[in-house]
Amino acid sequence: MPGVTLISNEPRDYDWGTPGGISRLFGRPATATPEAELWLGSHPGSPSRSVQPDAPWQDLQQWEEQSGQRLPYLLKVLSAAAPLSLQAHPDEEQARHGYAREDASGLPRTHPRRNYRDPFAKPELIVALSDGFQALCGFRDVSETIAAVDLLTAWGCGPEVLTLRNTLAQADPLRCALGWLLSGDGEAHRLAQDLTRLSLANPGLLPVLARLAQTYPGDPGVAVALLLNHVVLRAGEALWLPAGNVHAYLHGTGVELMGPSDNVLRGGLTRKHIDVAELQRVVSFDPAPASRLIPERLSPDVVTYRPSSLESGADVGFQLLSATGSATLALGSPTVALCVSGSFRLASATAATELSVGDAALVDSPGRILVEGSGQLFLAVGDAMDPTGP
Repeated sequence: MPGVTLISNEPRDYDWGTPGGISRLFGRPATATPEAELWLGSHPGSPSRSVQPDAPWQDLQQWEEQSGQRLPYLLKVLSAAAPLSLQAHPDEEQARHGYAREDASGLPRTHPRRNYRDPFAKPELIVALSDGFQALCGFRDVSETIAAVDLLTAWGCGPEVLTLRNTLAQADPLRCALGWLLSGDGEAHRLAQDLTRLSLANPGLLPVLARLAQTYPGDPGVAVALLLNHVVLRAGEALWLPAGNVHAYLHGTGVELMGPSDNVLRGGLTRKHIDVAELQRVVSFDPAPASRLIPERLSPDVVTYRPSSLESGADVGFQLLSATGSATLALGSPTVALCVSGSFRLASATAATELSVGDAALVDSPGRILVEGSGQLFLAVGDAMDPTGP
């Protein structure tokens, strides 16, 4: 029968985080410290800890070692006051080979120039917790970028923007355009500077570029944003970002579920390590609208965000449930639960735990769980399950 153990972690203080944002979300005293991500999982970079003194393990990494089970996901709360890096994540094969290659080179796994910190893929979904969550997500149709370039020319952008237009007329236009914009070429650099100038002078005309330029003036990512879909989510709406998707979250708070990985290939909008060549190796250059993940209703008070409902997520072994009321769930894997509003009681045949806002718990084995309460409770689970058994 499943056991239920309360777990916790400290928010990570990346500089793009919202000052006191996660503490404030959970009704706790907020500080001026940026709070960017709260990790709930077993990843060695920041494994969640047990907060019950009688637990036989200290953190979820140790729980995996003792139980012989593995969480196929990492659950996070993300709160962004400023844009995240322009980035993409590898698929399973790319992660495995990249990790082995960097291990063989002798580069320490915690080194700031390391691209692959583990051998796992990192597909991810994010559910907005409030209206107005913004992101850049995947390449838009080339014709849309060309139309934007023509407007920039009319608004007084310098001659370098015409080079971008010509690049977009080549064979494999997105690969060529991304490669040129991130190349460090003098003309590409001047374009990024000119777009910074133009967007800051006209934030109403170019709000997305202005947001990027305020934080990273002259960064090539300001120009790359012209190639990407801009998405605004309302509370409860979700994005799906498969391996190879170029993206950058811009602003807002959400709950993320992803592969158990911290592998990030960056191309701009960051002070961290950038590896343009490796980024281009993992990027998918197929243009398409941003992939919204539509929740499926399982019962009156439970929906699930299931990547395997999409072709690009067919092999993804996790899903995210959102419960707003009472339900009985037949969980097919160990589960991490997080209460973001209201209060809930989780009960198995042998254990019960109360969760209030900001509390998280591990349900340590497959089995039937009774959820009682109201508010919003997220549950990260493996994909093999019968979510709403009687």
